[in-house]
Amino acid sequence: MSKSGLPFPISPLPLIALGFLAAGALTPLVLPTDPWRDRVWLAGLLIAGIPVAFRTLRGMLRGEFAADVVAMLAIVGSLLLGQPLAGLVVVLMQTGGEALDAYAVARASSAVKALEADAPRTAHRVLDARVSDIDAAVIEPGDTLLVRPGELVPADGVVVHGSSHVDTSRLTGEPVPVRAGPGTRLLSGSVNQEGALTMRAERRSQESQYAKIVDLVRSAQASKSPLQRTADVWAVWFTPLTLAACAVAWLVSHDWTRVLAVLVVATPCPLILAAPVAIIGGINRAARRAIIVRHGGALEGLAKVDTAVFDKTGTLTVGKPQVAAVVTHNGVDAVELLAQAAAVEQGSGHLLARVIVAEAEARGAALTMASELVETPGRGVTGVVGGRWVVVGSPEFVREALLERSPVTAGALGEMERDATGLRAYVGTEDGGLARIEFADQLRAELAPMFADLQALGLDEAYLYSGDKEANVRAIAAAVGITNFAGDLTAQDKVTRVMALEKRGRRVLMVGDGTNDAPSLSAATVGVALAGHGGGVVAEAADVVLLIDDPSRIPEAVRIGRRALFIARQSIAVGLGLSLVGMGFAAAGMLTPVAGALIQEAIDVAVILNALRAASEG
Repeated sequence: MSKSGLPFPISPLPLIALGFLAAGALTPLVLPTDPWRDRVWLAGLLIAGIPVAFRTLRGMLRGEFAADVVAMLAIVGSLLLGQPLAGLVVVLMQTGGEALDAYAVARASSAVKALEADAPRTAHRVLDARVSDIDAAVIEPGDTLLVRPGELVPADGVVVHGSSHVDTSRLTGEPVPVRAGPGTRLLSGSVNQEGALTMRAERRSQESQYAKIVDLVRSAQASKSPLQRTADVWAVWFTPLTLAACAVAWLVSHDWTRVLAVLVVATPCPLILAAPVAIIGGINRAARRAIIVRHGGALEGLAKVDTAVFDKTGTLTVGKPQVAAVVTHNGVDAVELLAQAAAVEQGSGHLLARVIVAEAEARGAALTMASELVETPGRGVTGVVGGRWVVVGSPEFVREALLERSPVTAGALGEMERDATGLRAYVGTEDGGLARIEFADQLRAELAPMFADLQALGLDEAYLYSGDKEANVRAIAAAVGITNFAGDLTAQDKVTRVMALEKRGRRVLMVGDGTNDAPSLSAATVGVALAGHGGGVVAEAADVVLLIDDPSRIPEAVRIGRRALFIARQSIAVGLGLSLVGMGFAAAGMLTPVAGALIQEAIDVAVILNALRAASEG
């Protein structure tokens, strides 16, 4: 952020050039026209033009021969030949275009800073039965640490005491909490939920999983090849052509003023102005559709992508477990048991408890308040509903509770458990009621039209890379028609696969929504984040952020990028074509430098008006 509060640095040079142009034009009102008007313009050219020329010269010494070389030559020629008005007009066009370009490419990602800000900062070390707070950076392998409910796991390690559920979604992308007990391995950056855990650190915090993700984002951003800017692509041939026209004008006339006229009319302001104006228009149009394009390079990247890579959870799926089925024993009414389960779960803050309550309400069950509630963190809960004792929780917890109240029902649970797979919970009652609640993530409804749109746009390769189990990923891939998929991937694995696609020459659009996606979003040509799940770190790592949790906006973003780039190229082509015609007249001695500058200004206005179409809905 600049001192001005805008997301890009403001250069005073366009205002200086404009001020001196106006001052020179008004000089005859208070002073003799000659020589004061030219002196004012000369002062402006020296003040605003020399920094521009010097900066371009430094770039040339570094081997950078971009669109501003011709402008530099025109500025220097104007100084040497005593044509300050022509030179000052060139300075205004050059610096004004650069200011627009700075706006279009503003706001580099601060993903690494966001990740580091979210890293675990403190830990509670247990030593001689006393708990003391320490900085996470001084954790040593072998330290015994206490992780309280709601706190981040400060380092990789293993649980030695306690029971809880741990939210690993920041690292794996999977929304279902992991049940943690003695022997469970924990990763730094995970969030402990309802129960206190005592763990033994196995790595320093600087060497833990979260730190590795920070390093991955940093290295991915550093190694990402920048897109060649559209203006510089055209400058590769236009600049030598301009210099050749100048050489011809000199050979024919031996008149340096004619050479200057060629330079002034050839100053590639269509290159300087068209692309940023069109890109700003595209960015503004995308913003009206709740698509935030963070910089101009991202919009150009959207126009060029040909391969789509998706995360699974929260991207292709809803990202929150839903009740997939309620299987009952001996024909017991499923809605009745679900209502009883919801009654005892209403007081629990566990994710699956909220899902059960929502499902019961969706099925029209009338919920009541349970009494005598007893919750065992990480395992389950018991209570009394309408005078009936009810237990809800993990298979082991429900079986143990039923052995005391209804041994026969406990045996039936064992039979139901034999063919059960996936995430599930059980409901049991003292009078023989028994049900298995099966959970699953759900596919988004809008995926079919999204994939059809992407294919129509030429994104002919699609990949699904996930940290979820291979079997789950295979099922989702089959459901959406993706043949290239992989599961059980770490953040490093995802980055490696995305970079391999980039090395093959593919332009990758990576879509994700979790912290573990941040490195691969940074490595892709364009990273797209779904901010409907909270934004945060993943939004900082992405080039494009969808403010609405709707992946069907992705094809729309690609279309906006392609249209903006088409209009930019069209504006550049028309502008340079007109400049070529003007160069011919200037080389023939039919244009003075000042006339050439004014003609170039007219061309610029036409280019800008055309480029502004990128902001329209047409």
